[in-house]
Amino acid sequence: MGLLKTIAIILIVYYVLKFISRYILPLFIKQVVNNVEKKFREQQQQNKPDTDGGKVGETVIAKKPSRPKESNKNVGDYVDYEDINE
Repeated sequence: MGLLKTIAIILIVYYVLKFISRYILPLFIKQVVNNVEKKFREQQQQNKPDTDGGKVGETVIAKKPSRPKESNKNVGDYVDYEDINE
């Protein structure tokens, strides 16, 4: 009697999991995918640059550098090198 009860429980669990994976899990996954897609679209809208009707091919610099970069003239001497064949 214990063996039949164990087999019945295993079959019931199997069919319940089969039902869940076939009907309920796809609905859950679809909902998760829709939420992720919605968040992705919102992020794309936030990162979308403002188009002010500029000309095609026009380069727009959004931020000016705060100060021009100065080159350091005191960097050292140029050293020429030669290949040594051994």
